[in-house]
Amino acid sequence: MAISLDFLRPSETPHLRLPSASPPPRQDARHSADQPSRSSLDRHLAARTPFLASASTDISAQAAYRPSDRSLLYPSSAGYAQSSTHSLCSTATNTPLPSRTPSPAAYSSGASSSSSGSESELESPFLGDVNGLRHRPPWRNQRRWWVLGAAGPRRRRESRWGWRPFKRALRLLFRQPFVPKTPVTILLALVLLTAFGVSLTFLLIYILNPDKEPLPWRGYCTIPRFAADPPSLFLPPTASFPYPLPDDFEPQGVLLGVFSVDNAVERRMLVRSTWASHNRSRNGAGAGDDGVGTSRTVVRFILGQPSQEWTRRIQLEAEMFNDMVILPVRENMNSGKSHEFFAWAAADAWVPPLYFDDFAYPDGLSYVNATTPAPPPATHDSMFARQDFRRGAPRDWVRPDFVVKTDDDSFVMLAELEARLRVELHTALQAQQPHAPVADATMAMAFAPPAPVSSPAPAANATLDALLSDDPLVFWGYLVKNRFMAGELYALSTSLVHWIAHDPQIKAVTKGAEDKQTAKWMRLHPRAGEVRWASERCWIYDHPRAGTVYSHGFLFPSEAKRVQRAVMEDIELSKQHDFVEQGAGAAFPSPFGPNAPTPPAWAYSTVSRFGTHYAPPLPDLLPQHSVEALVEGSEMSRLHEGSAMAPWHAWKYREGRAARFLGQRVGGTVVVHFIKKNMWFLEAAMAMLEGEDVTENERTVGPAPAPAPDSSAVVPVPTAAATDRASHAPARTLTTHRHRRR
Repeated sequence: MAISLDFLRPSETPHLRLPSASPPPRQDARHSADQPSRSSLDRHLAARTPFLASASTDISAQAAYRPSDRSLLYPSSAGYAQSSTHSLCSTATNTPLPSRTPSPAAYSSGASSSSSGSESELESPFLGDVNGLRHRPPWRNQRRWWVLGAAGPRRRRESRWGWRPFKRALRLLFRQPFVPKTPVTILLALVLLTAFGVSLTFLLIYILNPDKEPLPWRGYCTIPRFAADPPSLFLPPTASFPYPLPDDFEPQGVLLGVFSVDNAVERRMLVRSTWASHNRSRNGAGAGDDGVGTSRTVVRFILGQPSQEWTRRIQLEAEMFNDMVILPVRENMNSGKSHEFFAWAAADAWVPPLYFDDFAYPDGLSYVNATTPAPPPATHDSMFARQDFRRGAPRDWVRPDFVVKTDDDSFVMLAELEARLRVELHTALQAQQPHAPVADATMAMAFAPPAPVSSPAPAANATLDALLSDDPLVFWGYLVKNRFMAGELYALSTSLVHWIAHDPQIKAVTKGAEDKQTAKWMRLHPRAGEVRWASERCWIYDHPRAGTVYSHGFLFPSEAKRVQRAVMEDIELSKQHDFVEQGAGAAFPSPFGPNAPTPPAWAYSTVSRFGTHYAPPLPDLLPQHSVEALVEGSEMSRLHEGSAMAPWHAWKYREGRAARFLGQRVGGTVVVHFIKKNMWFLEAAMAMLEGEDVTENERTVGPAPAPAPDSSAVVPVPTAAATDRASHAPARTLTTHRHRRR
């Protein structure tokens, strides 16, 4: 016990006394002192049990409990004096002679399993071959399954993900014989992998893209979508607009919501200064109608919540122009913005009233009596609305007949749009009359709705349904694949807008492609079979530079007539029984059905080519010449390198606006879409709004006589009041206009 205390007492000044160089005295072999020496050594080793293996064979596990105090090897002098038994390192003369070799045995310690310097004390040469006492066979050092403690310093389990596994994987990869290792082969492999990735991407785009071939737009401008027999060679019904009496009906109240974003300030300014306010957009071609048709048409920009950076600027812009609506949703395209817009329109959309006594609201409309005080008009609202507001006692505004959704990359001709919607509303009203003459049978067939779906449950708001039960249901736009109206522009009658805003089942299906979602809503309507799907696929197209399947040159009625004659000649040469056999007496999509191939010539355009970037016919054209080259069928668009005609000659013999519109006010392009650049927007503005009515060459030679309108054109039958107005409308309208100017 005293020896243990000596070893455990910290040493103040450790001293190491080296043994004498002389060999120890020889010990008699017969001397029996060897036994005490051995027992003394055993006692000393027993006192140093932390350094020796315990009953367990796990030496490394015991290393964690070894004391690191060096005083165990070098006890202090005080402890030495009190001890009755001397340590192994003592050189006192009264110590019995040890039974060991005459000189210290040379010993080379192995690697320790611990980083502590005190753990290797037993391997000192002054302690002799103590390591031999710890020697175990290799099989004794193996971990046993019944030992629960640690068998040694366990290796940390590396994660499968990280930098080291990645390096190991790369090392294994580059050891493969087919992996490039030199810089040249590595560069070549990267090039090949890049080419493969690009090729795969374009392959997937081609497979997933439904528009692989240009559309036969020439046929769209000639033949109705549905017909049981070959079309008449004298009746191109789709492109025969305008009907003879579109101005006999009252102007429609139309609210256009132009979807925009906070930072599209320049595009909004272009819209305000061009088609939203220009006389040729609001009045029509030629002398126009002095803006009577669009007197109830307003344009408003629809935005979501602007970002913090743009909030102040949007507030100032809205205060200045009075034409912006900020919806209480974050800015998005397919996450409910369209539904929020229609919900706003159902509650807060208003348009100017009828400013003329020549017209009256149709009978049977439930919303004509709803009014609100006139708000401050926008700078691009109709002249009549602005004049009425400046008088100080403006007339109350009323509900619109149509709510139109469009995008800011669309160029809209307001007079053309309002004239089509005017005819659609009255056609739908006549269809609801039980004994009205069926004057629009061809159109009713042409605008048949898509395949019906299972009838949904009636809407929860039965009162609202009863209120709007007699209102017409019109869904107008560009019908894509007989499934939905294209999102660049589509119009909904007021009754449909109110139903969308209040029906609970619609609120659950607001997210997704907004144009497809709107078509889905129409199929969920309780009166889905009565919704009139009115499609216009001739006068809605993409910009000539877009290069899409919907793209061709700027189209005017004069070129549309030439297109119709060419298509009719193709149909006349074909066998009529082929068309009859396909339909078997029933309506079929002619000639675009599954069994009716369309001639490739019907997709031809003198301006654009599908899938290729537009290139001017000649380099270094003047600005007006380059815009003329974008007009479908123009002589400028037919020029090419080596052409016998010079640009100035093609410009001289161009058509004036009066000749292009065939002397009519309306009947041309409604929407030009996919205008992704401001330069394209300005080109569309110059082509649609600028230009002389009669060119200098036409003044000299004389304009070509306009073809007479088709006497067989199917038109809505005007009412008796409308017929009475037709005989007096020009003079009375002029008088009203003069009165308004005063």
